[in-house]
Amino acid sequence: MPWDNKSDNQNPWGNGSNGSNGGGSNGGGSGRGPGRGPSRGPSRGPNRGNEPDLDELLRDLKARFNGLVPGAGGTSGLLVILAVFLGIWAISGFYRVGADEQGVVLRFGKFHTQTAPGLNYHLPYPIESAVTPKVTTVNRVDIGMRAGDDRRSAGVTRDVPEESLILTGDENIVDVDFSVFWVIDDAPDFLFNIQNPTGTVKAVAESTMREIVGQNDIQPILTEQRQTNEEQVKALMQATLDSYNAGIGITQVKMQKVDPPAAVIDAFRDVQAARADQERARNEANSYANRVVPEAQGEAVRIRRDAEAYRAQTVAEADGEATRFASIYTEYRGAQGVTRQRIFLETLEKVMSGTNKVIIENNGSGVIPYLPLDKLNARSTSQETK
Repeated sequence: MPWDNKSDNQNPWGNGSNGSNGGGSNGGGSGRGPGRGPSRGPSRGPNRGNEPDLDELLRDLKARFNGLVPGAGGTSGLLVILAVFLGIWAISGFYRVGADEQGVVLRFGKFHTQTAPGLNYHLPYPIESAVTPKVTTVNRVDIGMRAGDDRRSAGVTRDVPEESLILTGDENIVDVDFSVFWVIDDAPDFLFNIQNPTGTVKAVAESTMREIVGQNDIQPILTEQRQTNEEQVKALMQATLDSYNAGIGITQVKMQKVDPPAAVIDAFRDVQAARADQERARNEANSYANRVVPEAQGEAVRIRRDAEAYRAQTVAEADGEATRFASIYTEYRGAQGVTRQRIFLETLEKVMSGTNKVIIENNGSGVIPYLPLDKLNARSTSQETK
C-alpha cells in the first residue's frame, strides 16, 4: 500500500497510536492522522510548529530497532547493542604498517613490541595502541640559516649569525652554514628516549661543529679541509646521539657556506689575493731554480773535468820534458861540443820555423835566392785535395 495513505494503521513507521501522548483529542498527540497537525501549532508557542518532538523520535527509533531485531526488547536489546559495540571495539585493533614505516605497539602507554610492515593487530584501545613512525624518510636540519618566509623569494635563505659565527683555533671568526640529514634508526628509542628530536639533532650539530672548528685554523677550514671537517662532525654527532640512545642515524653533514664574517670579508679577500700572488711568485721562483740549478751544476762539472784534463796534460808534458832533458844531459856529458851545437840548431829551428826568412851571405854582399819548399809542398797538397 502506498505510504502517502494517511491512515494511522498503514503508517510504515509503526502504529500511530504509539506516538500519542495521551488521548487522540490531546493537542500534544503524534499529529500523524489527518486533522491533527493544525491542533499542535498553537499549543507549542510561536515558530515551533515544525520542530520534532524528542520523545517521539526516541520512540520511533526503538520501534524501528524492534522491527529489525525480532523479539528484541528490554535486557535482550541491550545485550545485542553491547555485542555490536564489542565487535566494533575488537575490529578497531587492526592497523597497517607501511613499507617505509616501523610499527611500535604500546601496552598501557609502555613499549611492548615492534611489528613488521603489513597488516597487524593489537589489543584495542585503551589496552594497547600502535605508533608507525616513518623510518626511511630523510629529515633535514639547517644550522646558521633559515628558508625565506616570503613565497616570492623561494630558494633564498636568511642568515642566523647567532648560530653560524664560530671561533676558530687561531682566534679568528668564521661564518659556517651547514645542513644535517638524519633518519630514524631505532623507533622505540626515538619515541621514548628523546622528547624533541629536531631540537636535539640541532643542538648536537651546533655544539659538534663548534668543537671541530675550534680545533683548526681558519685557512684550512676555508680551503682544503672542508670535506674532512664534514666527516669529523658526522662521526662525533653519531657518537653523541648513540650515547643518548636517541635512535637517530646521521646520513650526511653538508657545509653550505664557509666564509669570514660579512664585516671583514672584503679585507679577507684582499689577503687571499695577496697570498695567491705570493704562492704564484714562489712557484715561479721554484721553476726558475729548477731550471738554472741543473744548468749551473752541469757547467761546474764540465769546468772541473776540463781542469782535471789540463792538469793531467800539463803534468804529462812536464814529465816528458824532464825525461828529454835528462837524456840530453847524459849525451851532453859524453860529447859536449856536438851536443851544444845540436841544441843550438834545434832551438834556432824551433824559433825560426814560424817567421819569414831571408838568407844573406856571411859577408853581407848579396841575398841568396830562397826556395820555400814547405809552402810549395803545402800548395801541391791542397791542389790534389781539390
